[in-house]
Amino acid sequence: MIVDLRIYTVRPGKTAEFVALYKSEGWPLQQKYLGRCLGWFVSAEGPLNQVVHLWGYESQADREVRRNTMAADPAWAAYLKKSAELGLLVSQENRFLRPTDFSPVH
Repeated sequence: MIVDLRIYTVRPGKTAEFVALYKSEGWPLQQKYLGRCLGWFVSAEGPLNQVVHLWGYESQADREVRRNTMAADPAWAAYLKKSAELGLLVSQENRFLRPTDFSPVH
């Protein structure tokens, strides 16, 4: 298993708008195509204006197939376009993690 850790930094004061747009348009598509969401969070302390989510995949190949299939859906392109037009994001980070042999998630 691998975990795709994503950290989005949102423009100050725009986190609620980003989350609402994602919840209504992005979340249903990602549930359909990506499948295994391990968590979806907003920052409460430390670096603010951040949204963090984690997705579990069987392998890098599994991730690539799922994300490529989602990327081919016109509804996903429409969601990305709307998000870009609203100018909500400042930056995005991705990290790939492997669970240890004692991790509750594996």
